[in-house]
Amino acid sequence: MFVHNKRLQYTVRVAGPNPGLANLMLEQFGGPQGELAAAMRYFTQGLAEDDAGRKDMLMDIATEELSHLEIIGSIVGMLNKGAKGRIAEGVEEESELYRSLTGAGNDSHITQVLYGGGTALINSGGIPWTAAYVDSIGEPTADLRSNIAAEARAKIVYERLINVTDDPGIKDALKFLMTREIAHQKSFEKALHSMQPNFPNGKLPPEPQYASVYYNMSQGEGDLRGSWNQGPEWEFVESPQPAVDGGDGLATVELPKGEKKVVEQMAKRTMSDPTVDPLTGADLGAGAALTKKG
Repeated sequence: MFVHNKRLQYTVRVAGPNPGLANLMLEQFGGPQGELAAAMRYFTQGLAEDDAGRKDMLMDIATEELSHLEIIGSIVGMLNKGAKGRIAEGVEEESELYRSLTGAGNDSHITQVLYGGGTALINSGGIPWTAAYVDSIGEPTADLRSNIAAEARAKIVYERLINVTDDPGIKDALKFLMTREIAHQKSFEKALHSMQPNFPNGKLPPEPQYASVYYNMSQGEGDLRGSWNQGPEWEFVESPQPAVDGGDGLATVELPKGEKKVVEQMAKRTMSDPTVDPLTGADLGAGAALTKKG
């Protein structure tokens, strides 16, 4: 059961309308790193979670993310207040109104004309929110790592938004939201390491002959060695050649006798003749090529 409290989790003070900034803020409303995506990611993980502690944590954080969505949505609404009134009531001449919309930058005219200055579930580029942003796989050791990365990405977006506004009230609210991303990262990491072992992900063990091998697949200037590919736990393969399993690297399939005959018949029918140099439509269009052929 959800019960909504009409007060925001954090007090928001906006100095004045700014449609361009409002449009940028939509990145954290309906964008891939935004608050709705986070809320849906953790909410659906929590519904499927069997561990009581992780379930409680995920539902707490999912609900807080909805509170953050409300904060961002409130900021967007306040930043669009003036423009929303102007475009709804038509108080300006057409040319002035058009300039006020397009001059705001960041495609803010899209959100104002199409959505009336409201908080549409889109990102700052006008792309609608999609459940594809939720990348849960249903395995806690994988999902918690994904959650940690998602919170880190959201923190970076908040940093960038802080850097593009001089409104002290908005900066203050964004710093709160940014800081909560850090708190959530810590909770997810604590939960991850409360499961031991938590690596590798899932149940099946790796194939030992490949688990600690580093293949130098991109060779040339810039090759570097470090803890990620050298040391007692690593076997470094300087020039890996197909196939690393010792086979010939070719793909094969065992076909039933009847299917094999049909496949061979098709291959024969569609076989290329490397000795033929046909006159093509491109040759005809080129003109000079036709002369050469002739």
